[in-house]
Amino acid sequence: MGVKAFVEGGIAAIVAGSSTHPLDLIKVRMQLQGESQVPKPNPAAVQNLRPALAFQNAGTSTIHVPPPPVARVGPIGVGVRIIQQEGVTALFSGVSATVLRQSLYSTTRMGLYDTMKQKWTDPKTRTMPLTHKIAGGLIAGGIGAAVGNPADVAMVRMQADGRLPPAQRRNYKSVVDAIVQMTRREGITSLWRGSSLTVTRAMLVTASQLASYDSVKEIILEKELMRDGLGTHVTASFVAGFVAAVASNPVDVIKTRVMNMKVEPGKAPPYSGALDCTLKTVRAEGPMALYKGFIPTICRQGPFTVMLFVTLEQVRKLLKDF
Repeated sequence: MGVKAFVEGGIAAIVAGSSTHPLDLIKVRMQLQGESQVPKPNPAAVQNLRPALAFQNAGTSTIHVPPPPVARVGPIGVGVRIIQQEGVTALFSGVSATVLRQSLYSTTRMGLYDTMKQKWTDPKTRTMPLTHKIAGGLIAGGIGAAVGNPADVAMVRMQADGRLPPAQRRNYKSVVDAIVQMTRREGITSLWRGSSLTVTRAMLVTASQLASYDSVKEIILEKELMRDGLGTHVTASFVAGFVAAVASNPVDVIKTRVMNMKVEPGKAPPYSGALDCTLKTVRAEGPMALYKGFIPTICRQGPFTVMLFVTLEQVRKLLKDF
């Protein structure tokens, strides 16, 4: 086993992550909808609205400018808007960060989980208890996330950049450029911004995703509903993707916002931490804001998980003699 498990998991994760990247980008853009970090109105523009919006009160002219309504756009609308405003290639903004993230994060978590699975599997039944699967997923996911956090921050920022006004964009050229600029401007600790959220999310995703896949696959084979082939792998992985999406979406929304926040020199950051971001999000947008982007999350998590495990099973077959 050893290194082989890490190589197999890494290859499968890179293929799955790259192919579903546009869906992940749409999810990130949807999660940032309604966020309070928006450019302040132009004073000149407000002045031009005086005749229509000003009213006299005790000899003092006061301008009341109602805030513009926040347009809620669905995943298809977000995708179309990205293509119209930024071009088709914008759907792959940050894909280099996705490749690096999967190389670090998923290679680690998949390899560690498989290693623990080999050690914890009952030799008689050839199965691993559900509690051990969950424990293995939590451990593997947490370690993998800590390793891959810098690439995760870079990926979120590169995916979100296009929604900002041109003057405020970071314009990272690549994931390496993003990491270098973050280190220079914000310090090396910025590479682990939101790491507690990344670790929490990864633990939830890995535990729910890998444990669900193994359990559903075992049930299908045990009850002889299908043979050990493509149909079984697709069914088990789709269930695993749905479970992972439900478990991780709230943490994913907060993680996205904390990682994407722009910290101005000498000013307090928009969020002091994960809890502060959660409270501000719920107060301003309601509890269901934590499930923003759920449709693209499940639309991405489903295909990603299917691609991940189907590719993994095929890679295992190709490398079985090594």
